[in-house]
Amino acid sequence: MASNSKPRNVLVVRFSALGDVAITIPVLYSVCHAHPDTRFVMVTRQWSAHLFIDRPSNLVVQGVDVTNDYSGPWGMIRLARRLRKEYEIDTVADLHSVLRSWIIDAMMRLRGVKVARIDKGRTEKRQLVKGKIRRQLTSTLQRYADVFGSLGLDFNCTFEGFTNCQTEVIPAKVAGEHWVAVAPFSQHRGKEYPLDMVEQVIARLLERDDVKIILFGGGNKEKKKLATIAARYPRTISLAGIEHGFTDEYAVLRQCDVMVSMDSANMHLASLTGTPVVSVWGATHPWCGFMGWRQDPQNAVQLDLPCRPCSVFGQAECRYDDYHCLRDLPPERIAERVMAVLR
Repeated sequence: MASNSKPRNVLVVRFSALGDVAITIPVLYSVCHAHPDTRFVMVTRQWSAHLFIDRPSNLVVQGVDVTNDYSGPWGMIRLARRLRKEYEIDTVADLHSVLRSWIIDAMMRLRGVKVARIDKGRTEKRQLVKGKIRRQLTSTLQRYADVFGSLGLDFNCTFEGFTNCQTEVIPAKVAGEHWVAVAPFSQHRGKEYPLDMVEQVIARLLERDDVKIILFGGGNKEKKKLATIAARYPRTISLAGIEHGFTDEYAVLRQCDVMVSMDSANMHLASLTGTPVVSVWGATHPWCGFMGWRQDPQNAVQLDLPCRPCSVFGQAECRYDDYHCLRDLPPERIAERVMAVLR
């Protein structure tokens, strides 16, 4: 492909994690609308492919099984060959930059395909965790946008969120009710507010008679814990115990007035519906660039500690073994922030 020619078939690569894939949506949908004559092929994992609802007509989403069907380096080579032939790929936007995507990049380059790869700012993030710098880093959303910009695919963000979703998995919202979504879980302990303290937040919110709590989570252990909480408190429903898909989740979030979430995928799902999020931060920090799309930084609840952030993704063990960045965060402070959003 000539260097000055406009891409016609762009392969976009981002396999995981769920929140990082969700962040691609405002960027990807906007760039699709800005370049209607270009076809975009998003390749991701099978379960995250379902995030892409109401997609633009020039966007194709390919969910692939990288554990079985395309496992290992040879699997990625086969996947690259298949995608290039099937969609006549002439350009790659690598939004992941890990070994899997590097193999795809290399195979495409061997065929003369232009490749642009995300700059994750790994050096800056290491310096942030080590305390050598203390400032806001470039957001992940902007890093995604920069990849498309380097390919000559400039755009303005025109995505306005998933606003037309419908669901019947829970009863419709009653006039005068205020729905508060609560997503207490995260993949890593360093990002998870203690569940007994989450219950204190819920109890405080339910002191208002017009508040209804919708609990979000997944997995058998989470379902059981949330079912126990739902049974313990009035006007509380666990969505985790109801069979539903992402469209249902978007629809419920759209009706919620605010969500309480950890630094997790739920913050990003709520962001895609325009729902304000009171986000709780422990080992990680908004400075790393993972704040929810269009979320108000004032709604990030956190303690100003010299040891924070101690991790970019929250997987590091607490050096003091007490996670005081979370344990010392008063439930009242989170509840008050939610009330401020409701007001």
